Amino acid sequence: MNIQKIKETLIRMHTSANYISIGILIGLTTIFTIILYPSLVINIRNYSLGDVAQRDIKAPYDFFIEDQAATEAKRRPFVETVPTVYDHDTKLLIQLNQSVKGAFKDLREVLISEKLQRTLSDTNGAKLSADDRIWLEKKEFQKIIGIQVSKKDYGLLIKKGFPEDISNAIIGILGEILANGVVTNKDIPLREANRGIILRDVGTKAENAVLSLKQFYDLDQAKAIIQNRNHPFLEKLDSTSRRLTMAFAERLLQPNITLNRSETEERKKNVAKEIDPILYKVKAGEMILREGERVSDLQLQKLKTLQAYMKKERLLSSSTGVAMMIICLLFTGYILHYNFSSRANKNNKDLIFIASVLITFFFFGKISITLADLLTKSSPLSITAPSMYFGIPMASSAMIICLFLGRRLAIVFAIVFSICTALMFQNRYEMLVYFLLTCIMAVHWTHNFRERKDFIKAGIKLGLLSIVFATAVGFLMPGFSLINMMWSWVFALIGGICVGILTAGLAPLVEVAFDYTTDIKLLELANLDQPILRKLMLEAPGTYHHSVIIGTMVEAAASEISENPLLAKVCGYYHDIGKTNKPLYFVENQRDSKNRHDKLAPSMSKHILISHVKEGVEIAKKNKLGQAIIDTIQQHHGTSIISFFYEKAKKQLEEDKIKRAKKTKSKQLKVETPINMDDFRYPGPKPQNRIAGLVMLADIVEAASRTLENPTHPKLQGVVQNMFNKVFSDGQLEDCELTLKDLNNIAKSFIIILSGIYHHRIEYAEPPTANNGKNKNGSSDKQPAKKAQDIQEKNAENGAGHLKRLGLS
Repeated sequence: MNIQKIKETLIRMHTSANYISIGILIGLTTIFTIILYPSLVINIRNYSLGDVAQRDIKAPYDFFIEDQAATEAKRRPFVETVPTVYDHDTKLLIQLNQSVKGAFKDLREVLISEKLQRTLSDTNGAKLSADDRIWLEKKEFQKIIGIQVSKKDYGLLIKKGFPEDISNAIIGILGEILANGVVTNKDIPLREANRGIILRDVGTKAENAVLSLKQFYDLDQAKAIIQNRNHPFLEKLDSTSRRLTMAFAERLLQPNITLNRSETEERKKNVAKEIDPILYKVKAGEMILREGERVSDLQLQKLKTLQAYMKKERLLSSSTGVAMMIICLLFTGYILHYNFSSRANKNNKDLIFIASVLITFFFFGKISITLADLLTKSSPLSITAPSMYFGIPMASSAMIICLFLGRRLAIVFAIVFSICTALMFQNRYEMLVYFLLTCIMAVHWTHNFRERKDFIKAGIKLGLLSIVFATAVGFLMPGFSLINMMWSWVFALIGGICVGILTAGLAPLVEVAFDYTTDIKLLELANLDQPILRKLMLEAPGTYHHSVIIGTMVEAAASEISENPLLAKVCGYYHDIGKTNKPLYFVENQRDSKNRHDKLAPSMSKHILISHVKEGVEIAKKNKLGQAIIDTIQQHHGTSIISFFYEKAKKQLEEDKIKRAKKTKSKQLKVETPINMDDFRYPGPKPQNRIAGLVMLADIVEAASRTLENPTHPKLQGVVQNMFNKVFSDGQLEDCELTLKDLNNIAKSFIIILSGIYHHRIEYAEPPTANNGKNKNGSSDKQPAKKAQDIQEKNAENGAGHLKRLGLS
């Protein structure tokens, strides 16, 4: 492809505002880069302590390694100076005050309530006393105060009337102790006596440095203080109330200063991070590990540091390089696709399909590689991961592309896909070669699939050939052994067969999802027992016969110009299915010699004829015949003129003018006619591909050949040439890429087919009969054939716009 052609392609892409295509390319590049993320850096084999080195490893460049022991020794003094953090719950006393006083107050109110001075009824009608009612409130009392209360203590409180003096004494004792600070175990903070602690308020997060740690009580000390009967809060209470107060205070007591380990450790880590590690330099070329050595702790540390450096330093550059390479590959493939496929100018369906196949098989390949690595580690058999890689059916992607988009585009896809696949194997060229060869051979054997079993046959052939490829690649890979080679053969054969099976399974899904048509589906549509064709045969038999002949003609012609003959035949069968809605308005279906258009205006007849194209497209879409057949139905008349009704309209207009002139006795008549020729043209578009052009030519030639009274070979040649000239000069073949050589081959093929259809029969001699009124042949289907004309009829119209004689050389 020269530079000028590339420029034209780019301009065409820009002028068509093909932003969707650009978006797809960018999206594919992003997805590929994300999938490849772990493989962007070439990893060194992961060794464990004591493993034997498989090969020499040298430092590729200078890097620093941390001396962890020296760094730890340097950081330890600074970490030890970090004071321990304790949380101080200053709101604990407030909570205890509310719960204790609230519980006592509630039951005092119950005791003094007038409702408790009389008996109450329960749900069974039994009578409850005021004391019974108080005992029912015990659970609620325990819930509010937050501790379990014995029956004895609760009974004493009932007798005392839940006095406010006891609740105040409980809170007073607890407040005095908690104000000083209570810890669970005093030995732990005393260890921090040299550097003190940080006391952090739980609510406000305010911090205070505390150096005097002996002031705090532990739980045992606090309980001992509570048991001191000389406590000032107990002086005014009797012995029973004192015992109740001390019992409640002891059970309600809990530490309000607790160790915050997570915060302390976090602060120590932050201090350690601020201290620079002690590093020593490993120079480029320095031997890190020698083959056959056992991996030591220091060597393992160097290897891990080297891997971290490579991943950190090269990840960005590798990601950028891979992304640029992928986008260049995809863009090159897109330019080739744009030039190979005429459908690229219409929509992006093909591009979306290719992108979907790429992404699907890229994910599939990545998952398969991961599974292969995991299985080889856990498998008791001596199977290596590279041997299992040969069993990944990646060639199915190229086979699917070939099946739906053709061989040329599939080859381009195979090259791009193989390069992208090799990136998943950390740029191993031997895997690139293997997948490229298998993809190309898969494309080769995918040509002209007609049955489902063809997929399996192709898969078996590919599997056998993959064994040869795997053998060649196996000699290039490290760690060669006969066992590995045999496993490679097994997986290569399995992979080839899986390619056929996977493609056979995915093909129907692709047909439905993207509305593509394969040869297998075309064979089904070519069956004349299809409901649409049977309806055409019963309701429009003339059109049916015409369509079968068209199918035969275009099938033969398609073979001559290297097009798909099966697709051409099916398009010929279905091109006029729109006539089933109004069959009697088409002359080939009129049985009683009455033309319904005689009573219609030319404009109305024109609309009826044109409607069969639109109705045919609707029927094809409803029955999901495929885009190729729909395009042929829509384009098989192009923008050609309906000449009969156009001339009829002009003639009627002239007759109407003459009649009006006679009535007005006018002697001057206008010669020009206001009839617009474009009003009598089919809406189009013109044929956009060669098969649509074939069907157009066959349609007009077959119809014209029926008008011949004696269709001899010379007359058929003249009809073919005249019709081809007419279509060519009208510009109907401008967009379908048919060359003059193609037209010549098509003409030859048409003449051969038509000559076979209109062949002459010899006259059979029969004895005369006197009792019937038939002719001498005695049969209506055995008429004497007229003599063929030996003189070739000359074309009367040899204008400058006509082509040379076609099909005569």
